[in-house]
Amino acid sequence: MRFLITGTAGFIGNALALKLLRDGHEVAGVDAITPYYSIRLKRDRLQRLADFDGFTPHEIALEDMDAMADAFAAATPDRVIHLAAQAGVRYSLENPRSYVETNVVGSFNVIELCKQHDVGHLILSSTSSAYGANTDYPFRETDRTAFPLTIYAATKQASELIAHSHSHLHGVPTSCVRFFTVYGPWGRPDMAPMLFAKALFVGKPIDVYNHGQMARDFTFIEDLTEALIRLSDAPPIMGQPVDGVTDSLSPVAPYRLVNIGNAEPVPLMAFIREIEAHVGVRAQMNMMAMQPGDVEKTHANSDLLHALTGFRPATPLKTGIKTFIDWYREYYGLG
Repeated sequence: MRFLITGTAGFIGNALALKLLRDGHEVAGVDAITPYYSIRLKRDRLQRLADFDGFTPHEIALEDMDAMADAFAAATPDRVIHLAAQAGVRYSLENPRSYVETNVVGSFNVIELCKQHDVGHLILSSTSSAYGANTDYPFRETDRTAFPLTIYAATKQASELIAHSHSHLHGVPTSCVRFFTVYGPWGRPDMAPMLFAKALFVGKPIDVYNHGQMARDFTFIEDLTEALIRLSDAPPIMGQPVDGVTDSLSPVAPYRLVNIGNAEPVPLMAFIREIEAHVGVRAQMNMMAMQPGDVEKTHANSDLLHALTGFRPATPLKTGIKTFIDWYREYYGLG
């Protein structure tokens, strides 16, 4: 199978590409290698893919339609998994324009090229942030999402809506997947696991928002990539909803929304204690107020994912954090 994956220097895209290449698939990887965080980490991730004959890298920006068209023409993909994005809830408060350019314009380019190349299934990454101010837990794909709290969430919802209208007009089977706080080896330095681990290893305090009164549906990276690969084999078919579960399948397009999460929120303080246990250091904490655009809790309903793929993310937090800290020690030479 020929895959085109955007974001192959990123945390999720790199892990997914590696798994597909190991399984014998061909992967064309697109990434702009932007300096939002460590270029070295991104290059090191890409090095993990370099030895596979089936990997073809393209260092281009999503917004460059001509370059993206060339990448699609060279790859002739059967499936496209669009993971590249300007990520980060808090950074969207500082630089909102970059989110519109990458997450809306860039995503439109990918969606349009999937139509031109008759792609069999487009998987478009979205986020639990799409649920915004919703407090009806657990979050279901059919919940109303009219109140995004950040530009990041709004741009992700915009790409969902563009993908739906495009699927309706042109028939490209499209799944929009909402991720819930993904963590694990090779993770993003701007996310809590990396920030907390770095602070503990160097003896600095960590910032704990909302005075620790928060919970997240943490999803281990290996569970996420397994879910994506299985879901790639289940393109939506208009008029054929899944039996026995509330399906988000569109009534007018081969399009659906799918949550990928553990369906088990973890209190923030419990998450910190688990990192402390594996680092072997007690955290110093700066207790702080809630950040603008943040939410107290996320909680995925994963019934639709299970119905479509027979799989649910289920890696215990203890196992996932140990794997992450073991990698962190090795990658940063901490013994």
